[in-house]
Amino acid sequence: MHPGESSKKAVPPANGSGCSIESMPEGILEHILGFLPAPEAVQTCVLARRWRHLWKSATSLRIGCNGEGYLTPLRKYRELMDHVLLLRGGPPLDTCEFRFGDFQDEDVPRVNLWLRHALMCNARVFSLSVGTGPSPYIELDDLPLASQQLMRLELTWVQVRDSFLNFSSCPFLEHLAFDYCEFLLVTKISSESLKHLIIYSCDIESSTSEHSRIRICAPNLVSLHIEDLTGRTPILESMPSLTNAFVRITTSCHDICNKLLDPNCSQCGCEFCGTSVNVGDGDKCCVLLNGLSEAKDLDLESSPQMFIFKMDLKWSPVFSKLKTLLLNEYWCMPDDFGALTCILEHSPVLEELTLELFYEGRKYKLEMEGSITGDRPATISRHLNIVKVKCQDVDERVVKILNVDALNLFDEMSPGKKGMQVPALGGSGGIDALPDEVLEHILGFLQAEEAGRTSVLARRWRHLWKSVTALHVTCLVKIPHAAPAVWLGGVPEGCR
Repeated sequence: MHPGESSKKAVPPANGSGCSIESMPEGILEHILGFLPAPEAVQTCVLARRWRHLWKSATSLRIGCNGEGYLTPLRKYRELMDHVLLLRGGPPLDTCEFRFGDFQDEDVPRVNLWLRHALMCNARVFSLSVGTGPSPYIELDDLPLASQQLMRLELTWVQVRDSFLNFSSCPFLEHLAFDYCEFLLVTKISSESLKHLIIYSCDIESSTSEHSRIRICAPNLVSLHIEDLTGRTPILESMPSLTNAFVRITTSCHDICNKLLDPNCSQCGCEFCGTSVNVGDGDKCCVLLNGLSEAKDLDLESSPQMFIFKMDLKWSPVFSKLKTLLLNEYWCMPDDFGALTCILEHSPVLEELTLELFYEGRKYKLEMEGSITGDRPATISRHLNIVKVKCQDVDERVVKILNVDALNLFDEMSPGKKGMQVPALGGSGGIDALPDEVLEHILGFLQAEEAGRTSVLARRWRHLWKSVTALHVTCLVKIPHAAPAVWLGGVPEGCR
């Protein structure tokens, strides 16, 4: 037997042919090894003589990516990293994915070395996630990254400073994601090539002052996702290529107006109220909406007490390309639909509007959809033909929104165009295709209060509840004469 024959591990032929994995060229094997976690890729060195050094040239390097919930402490990977990364040879790296558990102070320079070395190996995709240590975040060197190949960068639980966020030396970087990171003493995130940006649950601190905001300068951005930030909301500079954006401002943000939370509040030091005590960058320019004004698809959500969106509307941004818009209850506060009306008046080509009128963290139970066919204010887009309302219940607030002048949904909605989303029967029609008698029978299974509230679904439904075949009224306390008034409270006057 020849020496080479005894060392090769037999592999069953594929599809009955004489071809096996051993017959594949090394370039393909190196690519296959790149899909394995690094420890498993290294273990292939015992398969045969040919495999001894193939793992050193795997096109991807994955450490700690075993799919399990528990992350191994970083110290257990130190020796492995020195071999598989610092001593590697062969073709350039395509992907580097590092998932480490707890770290120690002496690990900080190691992680920075591994990051820079991975870029020297021409990694196109780099992903780093580190667990907790002496501090919540592992600090990355305040030096710009330089790579002619890097296209995607994903960072989780790291601390970055100003110089690191200058990506001018990464001319092909297109995807950038920060999850649970800290931006310390930062003035700007800048990249001419960036197309997709995610900033999720990050702590942002400007380098100028506590009232200053960092700026995001990414003129070629196509998609943007900003959610649950701590600190001051960043200023978005012009993004003419923007297609879709999701922005959610929660109570973690520092941009709070006490008067929005409590209308009876007499004093508030926020920018929105315009006091001289606390005037920041938002008093000099539009923070978010000008930067988002070129988008075609927008999802804008905020907690009730946050002032950014309402302050931005004072600058009258025009959404000249906006086709679909999703807004949460922040835009539909009781007795104040000014923000909703304003953004609709500045969206001249809007085609579809969705209003989510339920509390954060809950799921909606009812979805109404309609189209406006009658007259509308001249300031509202003539293309706006689809309006969706998602809520938990049809209460007084929902009824007011359906009657807001800017939409006039209740009076102008064509019968059959608006109602609960129910699968069509027999493949066509839907619940609106059923005859009145069947609908009256269905309504008979509801509590009287719920049946009465269906009067707002569409013109056809205004009086159906009066003809239900069964009446269910449940009172937990004795109410001698007020019971009708209690459950009729959700029925508009014109439908009683």
